[in-house]
Amino acid sequence: MNGLSISVEWEALDEGPPEERACFGSVAIQYGAVSLSEGYDPFVKRVRRAPLVSAYHLAEWLTWNWWRLRWEPRSRAADWALTHRLATIGSGYVWPNVTIFSDGERIAAVAKPSKDQDEAGYRYIADGAAILPAADFENAVDRFLEQVSGQLAAERVRGTNFERLRADLLEERQTPRLARYRKMEALLGFDPDEAPGDAVERLLADTGALGSSASSELAAESAGSGVVLHAAQLDAIVEQQGFEASRRDAFRLANRPVAARGQVPAWWIGRQAAREARAELGLGEKPIADRQLTKLLAVDPGVLADRRTAPISFALDEGDRRNVVLRSKWKTGRRFELARLLGDQIAGAYDGRLWPITRAFTYRQKMQRSFAAEFLSPFDAVDAMLDGDYSDEQQSEVAEHYKVSPLTIRTLLVNHRKIGRDDIEADVEMAPTRAAQQ
Repeated sequence: MNGLSISVEWEALDEGPPEERACFGSVAIQYGAVSLSEGYDPFVKRVRRAPLVSAYHLAEWLTWNWWRLRWEPRSRAADWALTHRLATIGSGYVWPNVTIFSDGERIAAVAKPSKDQDEAGYRYIADGAAILPAADFENAVDRFLEQVSGQLAAERVRGTNFERLRADLLEERQTPRLARYRKMEALLGFDPDEAPGDAVERLLADTGALGSSASSELAAESAGSGVVLHAAQLDAIVEQQGFEASRRDAFRLANRPVAARGQVPAWWIGRQAAREARAELGLGEKPIADRQLTKLLAVDPGVLADRRTAPISFALDEGDRRNVVLRSKWKTGRRFELARLLGDQIAGAYDGRLWPITRAFTYRQKMQRSFAAEFLSPFDAVDAMLDGDYSDEQQSEVAEHYKVSPLTIRTLLVNHRKIGRDDIEADVEMAPTRAAQQ
């Protein structure tokens, strides 16, 4: 099997609640040839591809957290791990050290070796990742939940909490209004029915004015900042510090790379679009001047010199007129934000009048960052200039040449595996892994 699978080989258990005993077994999480549940069992003194646990607890956890696993990106929120890490399931079992998160289009399940060095218990040794389209993840989870449901029926165990949760989940997924509500809650970083109702309703109401994708991006951004921006607030920010631009005169890529979102990583779309744009503009390996960059977006050049800051960067359209607001107060940061906006316009193919540039780890934002890095500082040219010298001093010289921040150069080098990650939040799809990624 080439995709993700969560499967169970049933075993006997003599104690515990009926549902736990009925669903006890060897639970394997597999992605192609890579086992994400592999570990060393000291009782049999060998490596096993799966531990002995109760699949009931995993099924219950997956069902309750389904919406957040499906939609919520990486976050530094204090309770994020409880929803996204299997190791937090507990219930008396040692679960795989696997973290699951989404960028909206693709799902990553990242396995790491156990941190606990207790040699008396099962020690996970898997070190890899499954990265797959969200629909494939949904199918894998659905097959597993159906397997657990069938086992409970076969063992005549009825009326469980899992069954109630699953019935609710199926109804939510099949009811468009409920599905939109649950998705927005998840993007805000809340469990079902725990998000402030007015915040969810306001975001849903703004989808008509701003675009469905843009409202989702605002929700994902607010999960980290705690501030939920809405259409009226964005209009007010534009009035105070917006810079006029022209939609009609902005650069458009003649040969935009065509790829189904979710089937390929976001960074690939961004990088390809940036290379196409540089080729179409005849830039070669040259740095992009400030005036040339602002001209590509048909925005007032004064936007780069301004030092006012905003909660997020964005462009807001009114017919052929556009207003641009930037968050960074540094020129290199503002150049990068303009490049992200350019990438969003020519490679994103999104709807609506709001073009948000946020700090969230969604597919759309990752595509923007990849485009901006490659467009402003093409990696092949950067690597040639460094010529094997990856010292901080040399990176800073290259960053100054291309008018980007040193962090942009360092992230390019990390993502292309030229230097180690250290503490940089590299895209997991570009970082080294033992998984056979799609």
